[in-house]
Amino acid sequence: MAFSRLRAPGALVPGVLLTGALGVVAWWGAQVLAAAFPYAAVDAVVLAIVGGMLVRGWWMPGARTVPGISFAAREMLEVAIVLLGVSTDVRWMATAGATLAASIATVTTVALGAGVLWGRVFGLPRTHALLVASGNAICGNSAIAAVASVTGAKREETASAVAYTAVLSLGLVLALPYVRTEWALSDMRYGIVTGLTVYAVPQVLAAAYPVSVQAGQVGTIVKLVRVLMLIPLVLLLSLRRHREREVGWQSVSVIRLVPWYVLGFLVATAFRSTGVVDDSVAMAAQLTSHWLTIISMAALGLGVEMELLRRVGWRTAATATLSLLTLCGLAGALVVWLPAS
Repeated sequence: MAFSRLRAPGALVPGVLLTGALGVVAWWGAQVLAAAFPYAAVDAVVLAIVGGMLVRGWWMPGARTVPGISFAAREMLEVAIVLLGVSTDVRWMATAGATLAASIATVTTVALGAGVLWGRVFGLPRTHALLVASGNAICGNSAIAAVASVTGAKREETASAVAYTAVLSLGLVLALPYVRTEWALSDMRYGIVTGLTVYAVPQVLAAAYPVSVQAGQVGTIVKLVRVLMLIPLVLLLSLRRHREREVGWQSVSVIRLVPWYVLGFLVATAFRSTGVVDDSVAMAAQLTSHWLTIISMAALGLGVEMELLRRVGWRTAATATLSLLTLCGLAGALVVWLPAS
């Protein structure tokens, strides 16, 4: 963490206030859209990054705002990742049952690999393909933000990954009720399909609970198991990045091997999973993490050049589409394979 930036906190104020204001506007916009379209809720994170890009399109932030914007895009996001760990309970894996949990982990892993391959087919850089794939396969914006921090992805890569996966997920939420009718899915199977394919927890709730309480509960558990896959992914990416930067492993400390916020995420998850952190603290941490991510994405959007984004537009869209279709196909295969229920 770049603590040197904290020595002059006054220099951070203009940029943090700007990104914070954009974050509030994004949150308000998300509330309005959620009321108008309850079955296809738009996360404020998506609106924040789009809002930042729109502002950057007609106004270049002044030099006074640059330190604060940079701080919001990096350090605040790193803290958000640690707080995400405070609200991540790995005991959900046991709740899902060994067979189902293993199946979810397998589907998520295969979908992640397939998404990266699709990205490479369409000419995306490896880091960009991984962002799109992780957003679809694991947990949307949170996965994209965490993976971007670990891999050092470019701003336009992160922005396009968030934007395209969000749009596709909204379409999926609207289509799922028709899929349920066409396939005559039971409540449990519909919950599994919803939890495996929809990329954001609020959207899983919106798509599954109106069908039945059982569908909502199953969808939530399946989704949370998918979220847990972020832990090994971020850790493996950290190790890989270090290996690419270092010639040898001699005298390498754990702190150098893994970024501080990844270690913080893992430690926080351990505390939460062993019961040290109670539910009220976890909920507060989750809310704070979400707000920090919103502000961070607004800052990231302010740094995106629209021309660079347009260059990767169709490739990102194609990768996101085929990545999601692959995940849907795997989810369909899983519910067909599972014993009747």
